Amino acid sequence: MKKTSRSHHGTLSELNITPLLDLVFVLLVIFIITTPQLMNELVVNLPSGKPPPQKPHQPKINEISVATDGQISLNGTFVSAAQLKDSLRRMQAQDPDIAVVVKGADQVDYQHMVNVLDVLQQLDIQKVGLATEAP
Repeated sequence: MKKTSRSHHGTLSELNITPLLDLVFVLLVIFIITTPQLMNELVVNLPSGKPPPQKPHQPKINEISVATDGQISLNGTFVSAAQLKDSLRRMQAQDPDIAVVVKGADQVDYQHMVNVLDVLQQLDIQKVGLATEAP
């Protein structure tokens, strides 16, 4: 008598899902590639035939320079500390939102700078900048 093995004649009870997984991965890659292109919305503002709107009034920036010997100049004109205060007060009456940049010389005595900054504080000028230079 010949023995036969049941493994060759048995029914296939397991489903081979390898081709199905290949198909799922291919579809996943397709969706991954196409989805960002669907979501990418670029908003473009095209130019119109109208002229651009005018910018609001830019305040004039006044420059105060303090020389090494303590001389003060306002917009290129040499003034004393009292004249500086009067000139700034007149400018502030014309434009309450006055802007000032203070520039000191390299070897200026710091007390001269403090005097100028003190005048600005007495006049309650809020827009004050200190000019610096890169080495």
